[in-house]
Amino acid sequence: MFDIGWGELVVIGIVALIAIGPKELPTALRTLGQMMGKVRRMANEFQSQFQEAMREAEMADLKQQVDTLTSSFDPIETARKELEGAIEDKPAAPAPASAEVSAGSEPHPADSPSSGDQAAGTGAGSVAPLAPGESEPVRPAEPERLDGDAKPEAAGGHPA
Repeated sequence: MFDIGWGELVVIGIVALIAIGPKELPTALRTLGQMMGKVRRMANEFQSQFQEAMREAEMADLKQQVDTLTSSFDPIETARKELEGAIEDKPAAPAPASAEVSAGSEPHPADSPSSGDQAAGTGAGSVAPLAPGESEPVRPAEPERLDGDAKPEAAGGHPA
């Protein structure tokens, strides 16, 4: 703090011993130590108050910046403007390809052409009609029998 070296402290100590005397020197040093403690406490208190004032000023500045940002940024208004701009730029929706299919009605599966299996009643159930350009789904092959018998079982559940 004061940049006092050991040599200077020895000189100050000798002068104090001669000026104050050996009897009263310990009480004088004790008083000097107490005063130095008080000065240090006051300096620390001043420093902490100064730092607290700086933090409050920074917080006030930060709060002001946040307030300016939030006042100029409205996410709902921004999204609304973007949606309005996108709707204005979007071309009109194309009309349906055929007049036969309306939004509320679908053709009945019985009206559509069916394969031979479906007509015989061996199909997996009703199948939705195919869209133009769509191909018929491929059925999985029947599993092979392990016993080598190619005959299907009778209706009673026993081999024929």
